[in-house]
Amino acid sequence: MPKLITPSTGLIKRRTVLRGLSAGAAALAAPSVIRAQDSDKTLNLLCWPGHNDPAVIGLFEEATGIKVVAKEYVGGDNMVALVNQSPVGTYDVILSDAEFVIQLRDGGFIDPMTAEDYPFEDFFPEFQKFPGHWLEDELYSVIIRYGFLGVSYRTDILTREEVETYQILLDPKVAGKVGYFDWYLPSMGCLSCGAGNDGHPYDIDEDEFAALVAMMDQVKAQTSGFYSMADTFSSLTNGDASIIPGVGDWITQLLAADGVPVDSWVPKEGGVQWTESMSIGKGSAKQDMAKQFIQYMTSPEGQALSAVMPAYNASIPSKAGWEHLNANMPDDAKRLRMTFEDNNVMDDYAEGKINIRKTPIQQEIEDWTDVWADFKA
Repeated sequence: MPKLITPSTGLIKRRTVLRGLSAGAAALAAPSVIRAQDSDKTLNLLCWPGHNDPAVIGLFEEATGIKVVAKEYVGGDNMVALVNQSPVGTYDVILSDAEFVIQLRDGGFIDPMTAEDYPFEDFFPEFQKFPGHWLEDELYSVIIRYGFLGVSYRTDILTREEVETYQILLDPKVAGKVGYFDWYLPSMGCLSCGAGNDGHPYDIDEDEFAALVAMMDQVKAQTSGFYSMADTFSSLTNGDASIIPGVGDWITQLLAADGVPVDSWVPKEGGVQWTESMSIGKGSAKQDMAKQFIQYMTSPEGQALSAVMPAYNASIPSKAGWEHLNANMPDDAKRLRMTFEDNNVMDDYAEGKINIRKTPIQQEIEDWTDVWADFKA
């Protein structure tokens, strides 16, 4: 395992990595990534589930003859653990949540990228120089997709008006029916908004951190369970959970399309944006192929297919991708609120209710994960 350096230098802390190893035991127990040393046309990708689905990358593989082999993880902590336990050069492309790009850069796991290689001119201005991706004016990651997190809820139990505030989590109507996606960062980020830390849910002082802990103590008795990615879908489907804070359309878009009475909303106290981005792995022997793949994923076609990825849908940062989606998949464009005529996801972005998800600023990561562990106990 590469040497781990303490966070005083901004690098990945051993205690955090070990916690990620424990939390992601199931993911890490899966077969190790297939190294493609015997094939010049295989690209190793580290990613969330679904990004190597033929529905997303089939056009790329067909056009280039390159086979994309994926190692999947769930949660940024699991991703950190995987890159730490793997030899440099194992992964040609690393898809990470945006808040982990700085750690990957400082840990020596990704290489700088040439901005001119990617179609940033096609992106909405808000995403052309995304925070945390440009470090000392050098590009290290390219945003691929994003979404908003607030609450997802059963519409046969709750109304839009009732979920306008996180105080609904305390309502007797959802006693024993408040579920959580089992990852501290999105869940605690939204609860932090509900605790009054709107506008800066991850950059909170000790009094604000105490308010977050108090909020979690209040809602704890309402909890139905803590769910894996798959179980988050099923808990809303079968009614085990009536409401889940810290998730959003990536859950409910697919379920609603199957007829499940669910929806998502960002309460008035604010929500969180999740962001997935692609970097080129340090030491990759296939840098040109990695660049080709990221260029495909940021092309209008790649962006549109990524938006409707079967595993979970998302919003996309490319205006050209929106145009392609509207021209070729108009029903999906409307369903995902990425049309140019109606209220759309960029309007939500402009309202100022959305906070970019980050790792904790004023506390150590383990301060938050310890609170999360106590909350689950």
